[in-house]
Amino acid sequence: MPSHHRSPARTRVLLAEDQGMMRGALALLLGLEEDMEVVAQVARGDAIVDAALTHRPDVALLDIELPGMSGLEAAAELRGRVPDCRVLILTTFGRPGYLRRAMEAGAAGFLVKDGPVEELAAAIRRVLAGGTVVDPALATAALSAGPNPLTARECDVLKAAVDGATVSDIAARLHLSESTVRNYLSAAIGKTGTRNRMEAVREARQQGWL
Repeated sequence: MPSHHRSPARTRVLLAEDQGMMRGALALLLGLEEDMEVVAQVARGDAIVDAALTHRPDVALLDIELPGMSGLEAAAELRGRVPDCRVLILTTFGRPGYLRRAMEAGAAGFLVKDGPVEELAAAIRRVLAGGTVVDPALATAALSAGPNPLTARECDVLKAAVDGATVSDIAARLHLSESTVRNYLSAAIGKTGTRNRMEAVREARQQGWL
């Protein structure tokens, strides 16, 4: 028998987006594509892996900025637990460091949200066929930006400093000594070329390193 019986099978898509209106619009638009079906919609990053295990999507469209867990962390977890699901990162923020981290997490594509939906549908088909899709302007910016100069620990300390926490708060939170925290903070401030920890946090976020 020829394998034509597979043709009606639609690409199963999981959508992770915390803004309800945007999520609804994307689901509606993708649902209009004859070869696609949105099988799961989640609003939190920490719901992505469970939804993927339940619905077995072919492609997961993940926003980065999600409550509970970032889309980048979820992408890395999906690679281990649902390896046959291709990941496409869809973000409002075209930050160079995000692209590098998305690729390190095993994402097959990275698009900025303001593109037309036809482009998104085409990107889904392309990653499904084994290709990669990257927003061209972002790819250029990422190459010129170079790698993240911060170590994992320096990133942890900056993340802990986000809400204006004191050195002793950060030390307690990360189970480090206060002098170690100060060393990490001053290294991060030096590497980001900023004057204080809040500026360092802002710069690291702007670059997509956090």
